[in-house]
Amino acid sequence: MPMYTRKLVAELLGTYVLLLFGGFAIFAATNPAGPQGTSVLVIAFGFGLALLVGLYAFGEVSGGHFNPAVSLGALIDKRIDVSTFVSYVIAQFAGAALAGWSLVYAISSDFVATTATVPNAALAVADWDAFLLEVVATAFFVAVILKVTMSDMFGKTAFLGISLTLVAIHIALVPLTGSSVNPARSFGSALAGGEWTSFWVYLIGPLVGAFIGWAFYKLVTLDESDMA
Repeated sequence: MPMYTRKLVAELLGTYVLLLFGGFAIFAATNPAGPQGTSVLVIAFGFGLALLVGLYAFGEVSGGHFNPAVSLGALIDKRIDVSTFVSYVIAQFAGAALAGWSLVYAISSDFVATTATVPNAALAVADWDAFLLEVVATAFFVAVILKVTMSDMFGKTAFLGISLTLVAIHIALVPLTGSSVNPARSFGSALAGGEWTSFWVYLIGPLVGAFIGWAFYKLVTLDESDMA
């Protein structure tokens, strides 16, 4: 298999395992027979550990993006080209769709609909509130990824740092936005569950956040002129 094809398969499978295990974590947290009072932590660590699994399994092959916002950050930083970006995003959306349909098969379409990322109306979170939260969270997520993947000091713990950042984001945002920071994650649940409410928030917000995250990264990263 050509290396480029391997990278696309790695992105598809990495996105698949992230959203499949994350979906099962939501089921474990919300099932009445499951643990009570710990649902946010279960979901947060479910997604964070699922990302860690994907990174260790496939990250060395493709770079372990599994998220169009992360791929956009890499594109802006000139780590990948436009063709690779487009191919990665297609693979990520395909992996997300497969994860959503797998959850429908394993549980139900009604359950998958409940995993869709939507603003929490009970807490008066409007679409634009959710949009801003997703932008800010994605910005820090992308900034961490861009930084640790190029760091001599933290490179050995990059996968762990990235995964724990996702855990922190989920702890903060699950009660408010459902926590996406990943257009593919929201797409998979929306497609398989048929729940498209406020989908634009989770499609556009993380992409805007990727630009801001790259700016954060460049702001604190030394370049050759700084070291002269």
